Amino acid sequence: MFRSRSKDEKAPAAKAPVTDVPSAQPRDPQAPKGRPTPKRAAAQSQRRSVMNTPTTRKEAAKRAREERRANLEKQRQALASGDERYLPARDKGPVRKYARDFVDSRFCVAEFFLPTAVLILVLSLVRVAQLQNIALLLWLVVIVLIVLDSITTGFRLKKRLNQRFPDEHKKGAVAYALMRSLQMRRLRLPKPQVKRGERP
Repeated sequence: MFRSRSKDEKAPAAKAPVTDVPSAQPRDPQAPKGRPTPKRAAAQSQRRSVMNTPTTRKEAAKRAREERRANLEKQRQALASGDERYLPARDKGPVRKYARDFVDSRFCVAEFFLPTAVLILVLSLVRVAQLQNIALLLWLVVIVLIVLDSITTGFRLKKRLNQRFPDEHKKGAVAYALMRSLQMRRLRLPKPQVKRGERP
């Protein structure tokens, strides 16, 4: 019962003919594993992507830093030139561009806030009662003018945006424009693309 099989019994199994199942379509002898040879351009791009894949964590971090630096440089140039493709997300879109142009095309009281604040600070430091009173009065006048001008600008801009972009997403555009109006014209980013008095 536990005997090994004889050589004669093993022979038929070993000599059993192996039958190949013929494929329905003959394979091209130059195509490996039944798929066509890739074009040269595809093979080169695949080889290049394999070569460009970072092998170590240090290389991956270095490449990420270089890409981030390149993106920041593109954003910096776009902020100077107004190129829409590389602007930060908060500055992109036709609504934000119109809001910038609307503010840049007119005089805003708020843009003179910083120089006026410096002047008021200097006047308040002088130990003369009359000058300090003038500084306090000037401070109140500037604040009231900025508030009134900002309210007027906000209402006008909102009306223009609703007329010009009825179906666009306009949330935050008015606040974006009012924050821009607080900056001096030459310090605004993206740089102004319209002249004062020019219709946006």
